[in-house]
Amino acid sequence: MPATELSTVRKSILPKGGDTWQSIAARCLSGTPEAEAVSQLQSWNLHVFMRASGAAGSMRGTNPILPSDVIFIEPPRA
Repeated sequence: MPATELSTVRKSILPKGGDTWQSIAARCLSGTPEAEAVSQLQSWNLHVFMRASGAAGSMRGTNPILPSDVIFIEPPRA
């Protein structure tokens, strides 16, 4: 694949500690209704959404999002 085809990068963020799908949606997709924004984020970030959450009472609790995750805030490009 030619390097010119690889020059476009999807918009992404590194989450802040304690970020949830809702907090990322509010910050990055503020013009979209919350439920729709959360659904979009989850579908664009299956590598995080499908990860098992931590055990109840653990540091991660029920939130699968880690500060080291790359969270895409726009859909894949064709």
